[in-house]
Amino acid sequence: MSDTDPHPQDTLMMRRALQLAELGRGSVSPNPMVGCVIAHEGRIIGEGWHRKYGGPHAEVNAVAAVEEKALLAESTAYVTLEPCAHFGKTPPCADLLIGHRLKRVVVCNVDTNPLVGGKGLAKLRAAGIAVETGLLEAEGRLLNRRFFTFMERKRPYVLLKWAETADGFIARADYSSKWISNAEARRLVHRWRAEEDAVLVGTNTALYDNPRLNVRDWTGDDPVRIVIDRFLRLPAGLHLFDQTQTTLCYNLLEDKANEYVQYVKLDEPEGFLPAMLDDLYRRKIASVLVEGGAGLLNALLAAGLWDEARVFRGPAAFGSGIAAPVLRGGVTAHKEEIGDNTLAVYYPGPF
Repeated sequence: MSDTDPHPQDTLMMRRALQLAELGRGSVSPNPMVGCVIAHEGRIIGEGWHRKYGGPHAEVNAVAAVEEKALLAESTAYVTLEPCAHFGKTPPCADLLIGHRLKRVVVCNVDTNPLVGGKGLAKLRAAGIAVETGLLEAEGRLLNRRFFTFMERKRPYVLLKWAETADGFIARADYSSKWISNAEARRLVHRWRAEEDAVLVGTNTALYDNPRLNVRDWTGDDPVRIVIDRFLRLPAGLHLFDQTQTTLCYNLLEDKANEYVQYVKLDEPEGFLPAMLDDLYRRKIASVLVEGGAGLLNALLAAGLWDEARVFRGPAAFGSGIAAPVLRGGVTAHKEEIGDNTLAVYYPGPF
């Protein structure tokens, strides 16, 4: 099956499955967001999504929602990601679909986890179920770009965020930046924090802004806080070290930990950022929102260690100060107005 010539009804059902998958954002990492629709003769008889990491998968919830289970043998399941064939925190979803003798399964994306990929499809086909793949594949990869980056690049999805003035500055010369973005934009950032596994700042941002990096103007879980302090010069009284949420401090000097703050020594002064991302990967942190400062943002851009950039531009002009990062070669996904701010979203290239 290709994205160019599917049956219109199949496309409609898969779009609904993708909508359902989106409802798991911020709750299922490091697992992917997955939605499932079960249809019988063109009518939806069950639907579900993966609601919480460690909880039932989308297929389980969709099957449970079907009132007349006898219809399943003549039904099609539309799933945004290949049904799993292994025992993890839950039993294999492929076995569930086989047990109910589904007639057909249409899959958006094949799972690129080497422990999983292709095995669920093979199991379904071996059981005599008709299987088709690749429907709305590009949309599915975009939805689960964090998961696919984590699996394929062996590092977290790196999302850069900054606000710049109309004349291209990220802060004044004394590092002050209040307020380039408006209240609506700042509230949106709190939503983003709730959607990502971790939030990262550099030494100067930690020192001069003294951020909390928690979720206050939105509903959701606080992310893991990450700060770079290569030589452990940051004062202990900063909000980042207030013992209210898990915090990782990457440095070159020592490993130590207390209840909430862990200092992680990296032995790669020249390859500090790749080493940090590698450590985060091993901790199963699948996405990182980078909130500054300019030095860290520019370093990640220069190293090609970024997957998305969200840039607010406000109406204020500073005249001088710390220049905002400059994106070279980024693909603009879209722009939108957030009050008197403009939000532009960039990717390094087609995903």
